[in-house]
Parts: sequence; C-alpha cells; structure tokens
Amino acid sequence: MPKLIRFMLPVLLCLAFSGWAQSGYKKSSDDKKLPDYKRVQLQQFKTLQPFTLASLDQTKPTYIKFWASWCQPCMEQMPHFEKLYQDYGDKVNFVAVNININEKRQEISKVQRRFELTMPIYLDQQGQLALAMGLVGTPYSVLLNPKGEKLYSSHESDSVLDAFISRLALGQQLPAETTTSKLSDAAQQKLLAPYQTGEQLVFFTATWCDWYLAESRPEMAKECKDAQAGLNQLAALLPQKNWSGVVNLLWTDDKALAEFNSLYQMKVPFQIDSYGLLFQHFNVRTIPMLLKLKDGKKVAEISDFSKPDQVLKQLQ
Repeated sequence: MPKLIRFMLPVLLCLAFSGWAQSGYKKSSDDKKLPDYKRVQLQQFKTLQPFTLASLDQTKPTYIKFWASWCQPCMEQMPHFEKLYQDYGDKVNFVAVNININEKRQEISKVQRRFELTMPIYLDQQGQLALAMGLVGTPYSVLLNPKGEKLYSSHESDSVLDAFISRLALGQQLPAETTTSKLSDAAQQKLLAPYQTGEQLVFFTATWCDWYLAESRPEMAKECKDAQAGLNQLAALLPQKNWSGVVNLLWTDDKALAEFNSLYQMKVPFQIDSYGLLFQHFNVRTIPMLLKLKDGKKVAEISDFSKPDQVLKQLQ
C-alpha cells in the first residue's frame, strides 16, 4: 500500500472508520420491548462479569465508544474521552467498549493507567455489539437517547460530539437517525449459507494487520505477514480442499482488498466481511486465523502458523 495511503488511513478512519447482565439485573415483562443490542452480553474489565446495556440507567442517554489498544487514533482521543466523562458522567451513561480483536488484557490495563481512565470499560468478546452498532472502524462513538435510539455516530472526537453530549446532558430531546445498516435475519442467513454445508478451509485476516500493527504490535504484524505470505503454498499442498479467505471490514474497501491480493499474489479467493457477520458468527477475535469447517461447525482452529507440518496435520 502506498505510503501516503498508509499515513492517511488512520486519519480517514476518524472521519469516516449466555446470560443477561450484571448481577442484580432481572428479566421483566419489559424485556421484550428492548432493542436487540441492549441484550448483547459484554464483559466487565477486569472482572469479566457479564454486563448488558439493559442494566444501565434507562432514564439517561448513553455514549458508547468503541476502541482498541493498538489503534493510534483511539489513543489520541482518550484524553478527550476522559474529560467528557468527568464533565458529564453523572448525566450520561458512558460505555467504553474494547472491540477485542488481537487484544491483550495487559495492554488494556496500560491504556487505563496511561490516560488515567476512570469510566467503566467493557469487552465485546464476540463482536456482537459492534455488529449491532454498524462498526466499520475505530475509534467509533455512538450516542443513544434515553429511548435507546441511535441519534449520532462519528469517528471524530470534536466540538460536534461535545455539542451533542452537552445537549443530551441537559435533557434535550434529539431526533434519532433515520437510516440503519442492520441486516435482517434473512440477509444474515443468506450470507452464512455458503459455509453451512460441506468441508471448508477459511482464512481470516485483515488487509492492514501486517503494516498498521508494525509499530504498536510488531510480533502480531510479523505473524500476519508470514501467514499471509505462506497461504498460497499451504493451499497448494491441499488442492482438493475448498479454500477461501475473509478480511475484516475495519478500514477496508475494495481498493484495499485489491492491493492486498496484489501484494501477496493471492491464489485463494478473498472477500470483505462487509457487515462483520462472519467474524462474529465464527467468533474470530484473533488474526490471522484459519478455520476448518464442516457443515457450518468449527472442527479445527489454527492461529499458530510457525510449524507448517503441524498445520497440515490439523487440516488433513
């Protein structure tokens, strides 16, 4: 990828990119009225106790911020995020959501200490909330009114976001967004259908993990580069298998995928996980990852590609 694009991508990103809840939350007759995303189970950091948005004070608006410890723009926004919490945390529910992709608990703790974050932090362990909120890149802020309606979303942390939060804190009623990218159940089943029959080998990665993580997570970046560079050879050793590849939707468009395929001279066909459904459905939270599927079920999960012989044994 050209250097200029690599430099600009994080900036453009900012412009554009099973239980119930916490202990004490009880099901009620009103649960069926809740939006689906309020039932998504997150985990509290560091206790790993279950948490859902339904357990928040439903009389308050909510600010959800999606982030990752290796995301440079996310780190740039953290001081502002903490200031907003200090200013409005008593009037607005703040939910800091780590997207849990190639994440390490100790790195989250480092971010918490570095920026002296005092708001609660939660883990989107299976990416379900990200899917429900239409996440396409981090950092990503979502504002909900007390009714739970999405009224504003942005990759920026600026005066526009400040103005929305200030008005919500004052109790102003703001109109909800009129558009949504939520997939219907039928559309989800259609996207998953090709993976529900037969045996398949599906390689999950991201077009950016080999270079974007090079500074913040050099070991992960090298693992991505090595696995991607060796994928054609691995596939050639098992030509009778049904191979395919899926790249994460974060920071990725058709041009980025084309550059990725060209860089690695990919013989395995790749597609963008445009709605995040495949990563979420197969619970892929670490990349690169190779799954062996049989009739839609995972029978092997490979994330260590350092020993090709062992990888082949798992795939045969």
